[in-house]
Amino acid sequence: MEKRYSQMTPHELNTEIALLSEKARKAEQHGIINELAVLERKITMAKAYLLNPEDYSPGETYRVENTEDEFTISYLNGVFAWGYRTSSPQQEEALPISVLQEKE
Repeated sequence: MEKRYSQMTPHELNTEIALLSEKARKAEQHGIINELAVLERKITMAKAYLLNPEDYSPGETYRVENTEDEFTISYLNGVFAWGYRTSSPQQEEALPISVLQEKE
């Protein structure tokens, strides 16, 4: 039975990320777009468990990785930040903290 990311040590998470990255590279080379998307999501989640949620503050606004969107955190639940994108402030959503970057 596989371990959950929340139960893994940082070393195990880094090993998992390396393994998933290799699988993602192969999926991309073979043009398997659906598998690539799933693997990229898994990598994002594993990276979130390497971060400290206490480094993220409710009320703060961050840039969403690979987009021009900004995201304001309402509250944190584990490695997920719940809040609103500035482009759609009426729609609450949850993002893994690994996709949030400091605004420049």
